[in-house]
Amino acid sequence: MSRRRRAEKRKIQPDPQFGSELATKFVNCMMIDGKKSLAFKMFYQAVDTLAESAPENDGFGVFQTAIRNVKPLNEVKTRRIGGSNYQVPIRVKANRQTTLAIRWLISESRKRKEKTYALRLAGELQDAANGVGGTMKKREIVHKMAEANKAFSHFRF
Repeated sequence: MSRRRRAEKRKIQPDPQFGSELATKFVNCMMIDGKKSLAFKMFYQAVDTLAESAPENDGFGVFQTAIRNVKPLNEVKTRRIGGSNYQVPIRVKANRQTTLAIRWLISESRKRKEKTYALRLAGELQDAANGVGGTMKKREIVHKMAEANKAFSHFRF
């Protein structure tokens, strides 16, 4: 751990279309090789696809619901105590919840088989908003692991 002062958090600019910092964070994680305009284009196409598939909902609302559904509440962290490693369940902080949700959505959407990435992302966001799909499975695995290791929760500090 560094002995210097803690790095200060940078203020993130909201995206131009929805005015949301969450959308900008998502696009920044989605971006490959610094091509931000291309990442924004694919994100907006995915949101438009979601809006077309659910006329009563707006596409951005589906995106926010998907992020909210995928956020994990608990996770396990390895602690070395007395020569043994224990998987200790801990509560997940709010900013890490969002980061994990974004990371899982992007990785699972890249594994899908639709023709374009925008369609893959839209499909994964729709599945996550409905509570199904690979991303929700990942979240359930993390929760099950935390539940299974509940006996070691007294090692938390």
